[in-house]
Amino acid sequence: MELRIYNEDTDHQGAKGSWASGLLTIIFAAAALFLLPAGPAQAAGSSITVTETVETFEYTIVAPERSSDWTSAPSLQTLGRYGPFRVVSSDTAEMSGTVDSDSPMLFRQMLKQHPGIKRIQMIDCDGSVDEAANLSLARQIRHAGISTHVPAHGSVRSGAVELFLAGVRHTADKGAEFVVHSWMDEDGREANDYPPDDPVHSEYLSYYTEMGIPADKAQAFYALTNSVPFAEQLKLSRNDLARFQLLH
Repeated sequence: MELRIYNEDTDHQGAKGSWASGLLTIIFAAAALFLLPAGPAQAAGSSITVTETVETFEYTIVAPERSSDWTSAPSLQTLGRYGPFRVVSSDTAEMSGTVDSDSPMLFRQMLKQHPGIKRIQMIDCDGSVDEAANLSLARQIRHAGISTHVPAHGSVRSGAVELFLAGVRHTADKGAEFVVHSWMDEDGREANDYPPDDPVHSEYLSYYTEMGIPADKAQAFYALTNSVPFAEQLKLSRNDLARFQLLH
């Protein structure tokens, strides 16, 4: 709509006629806004109506098959938690997570409060951040006469394999996962960075034989684990478990 501005020099009659004409123009334009259907704007400066289509997506959330978070089995009774262990019955504990420097002490607390435990189910065990604590815990398991077991789809990796061997009986269902690799010390040095006759190797070999693995099998198994760098993984086959007599 054009806006006309009149000044005082405009002829009175002309101004009156122009005023009347302008008034009719305003009335007509206002009526058009209410009576005419809305349509695409044609003139510059007019508003544009935009219609936006919104698509709706549906997602299905699937829970993981295995998780170290024990809330994945809320119906399972928990009688107590002690670091990577939780007691699920009077004679059974489950293990999931990482061994650290506090784990041996927490294990002793667990046995003090639940002396009937004779079996540890290893669900999802990824090793340790303290190898001395790991071997100490392993010897406590053996001394307590506890068996270890890895169920189907369970997983033991790295230093957790040593814990598995600590059971007075160590068994595994078909489908259980065993993963090994070289150890690394606090200085970042791996097993193959030390000479073959270095005493550091005898610590592991002595542990394996202490747990009942024949000396020649222990030597071969230790060599196999150290053939894989710390940053990599070697998954043992069922045949490997039998060959090195890791199941008992």
